[in-house]
Amino acid sequence: MFAKSLRRVLCSIWGAAILLMAGNSRAEYPLNLTEGVTTTSKTVYDLHMLIFWICVVACVATFAVLIYSIITHRKSKGAVPATFHESTTVEIIWTTVPFLVLVGMAVPATKALLALEDTRDADMSIKVTGYQWKWHYDYLDEGISFFSNLDAKSNEIRQLGSGLDPADHEHYLLDVDNRVVVPINKKIRFLITANDVIHSWWLPDLGWKQDAVPGFVNDGWTELTEPGVYRGKCAELCGKDHGFMPIVLEAKTEEDYQQWVADQKAGAAAAAAAATQTWTLDDLVAKGESVYNTNCAACHQANGQGIPGVFPAITGSAIATGEIGPHIDIGMNGVAGTAMQAFAGQLDDVDMAAVITYQRNALGNNVGDMVQPSEIAAIR
Repeated sequence: MFAKSLRRVLCSIWGAAILLMAGNSRAEYPLNLTEGVTTTSKTVYDLHMLIFWICVVACVATFAVLIYSIITHRKSKGAVPATFHESTTVEIIWTTVPFLVLVGMAVPATKALLALEDTRDADMSIKVTGYQWKWHYDYLDEGISFFSNLDAKSNEIRQLGSGLDPADHEHYLLDVDNRVVVPINKKIRFLITANDVIHSWWLPDLGWKQDAVPGFVNDGWTELTEPGVYRGKCAELCGKDHGFMPIVLEAKTEEDYQQWVADQKAGAAAAAAAATQTWTLDDLVAKGESVYNTNCAACHQANGQGIPGVFPAITGSAIATGEIGPHIDIGMNGVAGTAMQAFAGQLDDVDMAAVITYQRNALGNNVGDMVQPSEIAAIR
């Protein structure tokens, strides 16, 4: 019995050692907590390591006593069980020591928690809204607003039957079309909510994550001191495409950030001007293809065939080949009780006109009509 017990203990230790060596040799599968790049993330990491070593000491001491007792007080050595029923001294020790340890851990943990929750005196605020399955960012102080979707290359690779190798993409499922950009050396407050179901905005390098709950606004803050690109993802199981809504945050110097702000505002002005122009059918179809691949292909598939019994096909459908009015209505307002979202608040006039036109004149359809951005604006 002793030999069997000792063998189990040694096997457990050996297994842990193998896992530790594997973790050290494969940086992409670390066993330890991410240290992060912010002051608060380093505080969390230091707290984690403190408690980790306390647990190590407690485990080593416990197993040392256990192994010593097994070896020393075994029947083959003539050990006789003790006859006492309690020891006041031992009970005081095993009550007092854990109490002091817990109090000692609670003090730094409380300080770290209070620091994480202190979003006062922020230099700027960004509202983050989770959608199925993308993120929307509102820069409340700059008047900038945009959606951030899975990047086109990842989206192409992950399609059913694509035949493409995810290893060919350095940041497969961890890249986006529009990054959230912030300046360094600024306290940035994030206001986090959701439009449909519960999501969770998680960037490991920031040292925290926050649930995005419909009807509620949670918050968090960060301050980055060095330029860099940091990647995360939704950490809440939010639906079938949960794995396809990554987060990419880029920290820039103040000068570069201001240039990015200027570029964003110029782009918004150009988009507003484009919405007043008259587009050709070919231009709308070309624009609509990229809009479709970003927003529609996840369900209806890149070829428009859909998934039988789950998501309807665009190709040959009564909606995409029938009257254009109902088609526009479904695109803008969705279909209640189904997975079809309302895209009126997600796509601007140009994108909505382009994707409707694309669906009617591509993917095996050839209706020949089109809708102009000005018509979408009038419907709004």
